[in-house]
Amino acid sequence: MKAITRTDFNFPGQKSIYHGKVRDVYNINDEKLVMVATDRISAFDVILPKGIPFKGQVLNQIAAKFLDATTDICPNWKVSSPDPMVTVGVMCEGFPLEMIVRGYLCGSAWRAYKSGVREICGVKLPEGMKENQKFPEPIITPTTKAEIGEHDADISKEEILAKGLATPEEYALLERYTLALFKRGTEIAAKRGLILVDTKYEFGKHEGTIYLMDEIHTPDSSRYFYADGYEEKFAKGEPQKQLSKEFVREWLMDNGFQGKAGQQVPEMTDEIVASISDRYIVLYEHITGEQFQKAEAEDNVLGRIQKNVVSAL
Repeated sequence: MKAITRTDFNFPGQKSIYHGKVRDVYNINDEKLVMVATDRISAFDVILPKGIPFKGQVLNQIAAKFLDATTDICPNWKVSSPDPMVTVGVMCEGFPLEMIVRGYLCGSAWRAYKSGVREICGVKLPEGMKENQKFPEPIITPTTKAEIGEHDADISKEEILAKGLATPEEYALLERYTLALFKRGTEIAAKRGLILVDTKYEFGKHEGTIYLMDEIHTPDSSRYFYADGYEEKFAKGEPQKQLSKEFVREWLMDNGFQGKAGQQVPEMTDEIVASISDRYIVLYEHITGEQFQKAEAEDNVLGRIQKNVVSAL
């Protein structure tokens, strides 16, 4: 199976195309978006040189399932998922923010905490915490949404309001939706023997209403721990067994790459690519509780996507 790392379709009514880090987004008559989850993979805000077969299908299908499972919490942009790699939805004007919510102290937050930082995005952190420790309550640590090639930057609620990135009423709703979605994701994860550690949500407005956009609770946007063994590993100060893209970041760091100027992405051998693909399929099966069905029956994947999207439009 060849990885799909770029698409350049011309759909009926298409006005523009935007190539993001992972998704190719098509504007249809300023009314709908066709979002193709490609097999590109990014880490440290850098698109890696090789794609990962089935990664796009994994991300798109997980997101579609969780969008459908949270419509009672807030409206979302999804209208249909006509192809394993595609979601079609309403076009929203996005807030230039990523609403990151953390239930546990790990990843970049832990690296900052370990260096002495006790406040992230205006949120004060308790003293004496350990890596992978659960927060008393989930915290929201937003970032600005960066342009391609730039890094997302932490921002506080006060700065968001001062810069007019959202009104006080809008931001209050974004916070409420973020915490409610995280709670639902946590409950679903628990049924699968998982802990939803942290995740991010993106929101936009459509006809004056705030919608959840983009992906939700995927391994690219979220970190999961296995619940079994969490307490024991935490007590011993051992690394947690994770379900997330963190294993890709760790492989890069082990090979001297953290996205900094002058650093080279290590060689992505066929074995590395295949192992990452296998890990994404494992992630899918754990997160959804369903067996992954590879959409590889057709040789011409791009032709399949074109046909399915045109039918949906």
